[in-house]
Amino acid sequence: MAKTVLVIDDDPTQRRLIQAAVEKAGFACRTAPDGESGFTTATEAGADVILLDLTMPGLTGMETLERLSERVPDVPVIMLTATSGIDTIVSAMRAGAVDFIVKPANPERVVVSIRNALKMSSLSGEVKRLTRKSEGGMSFDDMIAAAPAMRQVVRLGQRAASSDIPVLILGESGVGKEVIARCIQGASERAGKPFVTVNCGAIPENLVESILFGHEKGAFTGAVSKSLGKFVEADGGTLFLDEVGELPLDMQVKLLRALQEGEVDAVGSRRPTKVDVRIISATNRDLAEQVKAGGFREDLYYRLNVFPVDMPSLRERKEDIPALVDHFIARFNASENRDVQTASEETMRMLCAHDWPGNVRQLENAVFRAVILCEGTELQTHDFPQISGVMPEMVDLPPVPQSVGVANDAEARPGQGGPIAVKDETGELRPLAEIERDIIEYAIDFYQGHMSEVSRRLGIGRSTLYRKIREYELDGGEQKAG
Repeated sequence: MAKTVLVIDDDPTQRRLIQAAVEKAGFACRTAPDGESGFTTATEAGADVILLDLTMPGLTGMETLERLSERVPDVPVIMLTATSGIDTIVSAMRAGAVDFIVKPANPERVVVSIRNALKMSSLSGEVKRLTRKSEGGMSFDDMIAAAPAMRQVVRLGQRAASSDIPVLILGESGVGKEVIARCIQGASERAGKPFVTVNCGAIPENLVESILFGHEKGAFTGAVSKSLGKFVEADGGTLFLDEVGELPLDMQVKLLRALQEGEVDAVGSRRPTKVDVRIISATNRDLAEQVKAGGFREDLYYRLNVFPVDMPSLRERKEDIPALVDHFIARFNASENRDVQTASEETMRMLCAHDWPGNVRQLENAVFRAVILCEGTELQTHDFPQISGVMPEMVDLPPVPQSVGVANDAEARPGQGGPIAVKDETGELRPLAEIERDIIEYAIDFYQGHMSEVSRRLGIGRSTLYRKIREYELDGGEQKAG
């Protein structure tokens, strides 16, 4: 979905000119003729970036900016003005503007400013998200859950957050069970307290007890220092037991006692330690079937499965895919310093039609790869080769002047613009190594010794290129890094 730019300007000519430049650059555009209507549009219809005229009748640009900073503080505002006084610029920046453009606005300058503002907004949003996550302050507003199948999940999560009731989150691998667990914590009275995650399926069986409940120094071979254990680390907060169905039976007994008594026995300790921990567990297995098969304790099952929350798979909530794609694009733009705006309509239709057996995690990884592969501002179908079946076009070899293989060795001299000879003077094919040597020598000369460009255009790594230069005893010209 294209980013939306809101233009607030009382001059209709300026509005039309800016709108044309914005839409040509691939953004959606809304316009407003004054501050009042612009403020209403921004708060009700929404916008990703706002271009705001400083001098307008009625509600002035500065007054509108102050209102916008209060109501939509996360939306970047770029000021437009016919004057460029330093005092005016400083005042606007202090009031929350992110940039300042002097009218008449140059279309290229406007587009660059919009893209910079969007990039800064993405960075700021990612920093805030990571801060909330690290501080245990994620809320249900952070979830992308507009699909009908997710409404019941959010309602149950909000109910669960109002108490310390044990929660069991059910769902396929990759659906986002930890996200709902963090939101329950962030909406509860334990917000801001420790949120400790334990992947029960990833712990070696002989270390489960030590990792969960801790150990004393010297309790066993290799215990060179005391370890508190995950229960004590989570004291006062939430312990998230992911893939709890993977726990060995003997550890299930000790976990049940910890839940019933509110205390843990560290390995080698003489006395138990009291803990105040809220338990949220998750699994992609059918625990009821495991209980019947004897692989999971029935008493522990009922202790954990007090408040079940069933997370739907991504194929059951496809309405959320466009918002998830945009969210992941913004995240990877920030982390990878990319400038991808959105996915094309054709690409989005393809993504919405896919089944996603790996769920949200698979979608996240697919978008990550696509953002790296993307060569424009929109993700295309070939940026998702595993889904579309179309491989992206890789870098081309440098064009070979005239035709390859029609000249003899006497005519073909690298650096003189002639063809690379495939046949020798007797009409027989030349050895492959000789042809490769000539192509490399020609490429070095053609790109004036810029070895990064030579390796990129030839489609080989730089280390391979340098090895072949040594192997063929090529001078390499005046080698340059760029």
